[in-house]
Amino acid sequence: MHRIAVVPGSFDPVTLGHVDVIERAANLFDELHVLVVHNPAKTALLPISQRVSLLEQSIADAGLQGSIKVASWSVGLLVDYCTEVGASVLVKGIRSQVDVAYETPMAIVNRNLAGVETIFMLPDPAHAHVSSSLVRQVASLGGDVSPYVPRAVADYLQPDTSADLLASRPQ
Repeated sequence: MHRIAVVPGSFDPVTLGHVDVIERAANLFDELHVLVVHNPAKTALLPISQRVSLLEQSIADAGLQGSIKVASWSVGLLVDYCTEVGASVLVKGIRSQVDVAYETPMAIVNRNLAGVETIFMLPDPAHAHVSSSLVRQVASLGGDVSPYVPRAVADYLQPDTSADLLASRPQ
């Protein structure tokens, strides 16, 4: 049986914690879709196309093996994408009890709607405190984000670039 899973997220931007979850999930499944999704509850820093590009570069730079596909999805339910590609599992990285409380109802609904199971992966302790929101905040204030993100992201979010991105972001 060909096992297909989806790792969804806003990846705004991708962090080393995301890459860790992607790598571990790729070792568990025959095919892994890393899916950049639009989160209407968040104001994005990076356009979806840039997030896809940075994810692809970060995955390549990490030397991740296996069948990993990066895509985006902004219309419809996440389980619709899963059904379209034949995935029966969602993989979600969780950092704390807050993430568990947020993700559990969605996992139940995804299972009820389409029979898609959700697997929660605990982070590597080295990355457990890092979120994309934290990275955006540090970058916006001119701080060094290189300990928290892949090199491609750190290069992209140099202080001059991130200031320009934040200035052009709709308020």
